[in-house]
Amino acid sequence: MKSICNFILRLIGWKITGLNNLPDKCVICVAPHTSNWDLPLGLIVYKAMGRKASFLIKKEWFFFPMNLLFKLLGGIPVDRSRKSSLTEQMAEIYSKRENFQLAITPEATRKANSEWKKGFYFIAMEADVPIVIAALDYGKKEANFKQIIMPTGDVEGDIAKIKALYKDVVARRPEHFSI
Repeated sequence: MKSICNFILRLIGWKITGLNNLPDKCVICVAPHTSNWDLPLGLIVYKAMGRKASFLIKKEWFFFPMNLLFKLLGGIPVDRSRKSSLTEQMAEIYSKRENFQLAITPEATRKANSEWKKGFYFIAMEADVPIVIAALDYGKKEANFKQIIMPTGDVEGDIAKIKALYKDVVARRPEHFSI
């Protein structure tokens, strides 16, 4: 699968840059997220690296037969109507596994949203794992694994630093990306 995904990336002109030695346990902050194409591209990129990440997806997408596909690809359904703590649920998964990478798009929508959701940050804090900053830059046609950040507890300060790392990244739909 790794070589097939590398072939696909070469075919479409994309490359993987930045860090290549990622932690076995981490939250991957992936932005920008302005198109439905971001998910398949992200999956191809990560498989080309020889890795598998899980991702959160609205439970509404978990209908037959899509649920089988999303589960196979690493999808974890999220029921937004339930008041249970997703942060605690994810931290529990991290504590039970030796290898778990969870990719999260902080915008939580494909529309422009400068008020990023902080769930990815709180999951990393609760699970005591680092955050990998990953950018899908359509301008450069590169998936850039920019930096690894350990949350300090200064939520606003850390989020501002994370957003700054996406300053020059070009989204598939630039008008829908806001930091």
